Amino acid sequence: MWKALKNELFQRTDELQSPIESVYFGGGSPSLLNAEEIQNIMDRIRNLVDVNPVLEVTLEVNPDDVSAAYLKGLKAAGVNRLSLGVQSFIDRDLTLMNRAHDSAQSLQALEEVSTHFTNYSLDLIYGMPYSNNAEWEQNLETALSFTPPHVSSYALTVEPKTALDHQVKKGEVLLLPEEAVHEHYQLMIQKMEDKGYVNYEFSNFGKPGFSSVNNQNYWNGKPYVGIGPAAHSYDGVSIRKWNVANNLLYLKAIENGKLPSEEEKLTKRDRYNEYVMTGLRTIEGISLEFVESTFGSTYAKYLEAQAARQLETQDLYWDGDHLKIAKSAKFLTDGLAANLFKV
Repeated sequence: MWKALKNELFQRTDELQSPIESVYFGGGSPSLLNAEEIQNIMDRIRNLVDVNPVLEVTLEVNPDDVSAAYLKGLKAAGVNRLSLGVQSFIDRDLTLMNRAHDSAQSLQALEEVSTHFTNYSLDLIYGMPYSNNAEWEQNLETALSFTPPHVSSYALTVEPKTALDHQVKKGEVLLLPEEAVHEHYQLMIQKMEDKGYVNYEFSNFGKPGFSSVNNQNYWNGKPYVGIGPAAHSYDGVSIRKWNVANNLLYLKAIENGKLPSEEEKLTKRDRYNEYVMTGLRTIEGISLEFVESTFGSTYAKYLEAQAARQLETQDLYWDGDHLKIAKSAKFLTDGLAANLFKV
């Protein structure tokens, strides 16, 4: 597979915008790539395009894949940031999510990662069935005891056709009510802020200087090129592309010198709605000046009119030119953004 990734990079050289600021190995199981294969891919990138002198290179890794030898190999290959998929320090949660690792492996992996990397993130899931505030707070305390530079935390989503989906539909597992999930989120925000983390995006918390370059570029609408099966790309203006998800079809297309992708062109309304959705999730908020200069005065006036009701309820507020979401209403971000959409 890694040879196909290198070939796709070569075929899409004209889409790579210089200098590249971040490289992210994620989706699926990128840790199946060994250090030599990652080094080969990084060499191809550097041969094709200029890179930022402080290039951020992140690899997603599962706790059961971590070893001192593997981490040393990754560093030598140019990886300087890890994203560790802990998800929970409670074995019951990990069983429900059908994870291959247990809590003991997560703790051991964090010991190794924090020894070899100064820049890393860990993932946590909140709103798990059977969980309560005290248990979730203990989960956070365990994570924060390692003082990770970055934490990403997401509400549990039940994917279709999974074991958990089957159990929920049969009534064998009961999901937490939304009010309880909301309490978990608010507890997390307060706990993270107390420990000096910046909630720079709805689900992401970083110590000062450790916000993810990759995350920030995505939420700020910068262009990116996705390589590999099912990978998505965006030109930063109006074109989105996505590769075929089937591995065999992907490999066959690349071997024949073809790009196995489809694309769509976003309308002005699509781009406005996406900007509202992503902007409101970030610490910067939505810039009225940007809306007017990019989409026109009609859209700027529409945004102001749509925001009026949420301003009255104090769910939203103006910080100079930027429309931002109140701390107490962050859990409602997606719904509040939808109210600002142009439909």
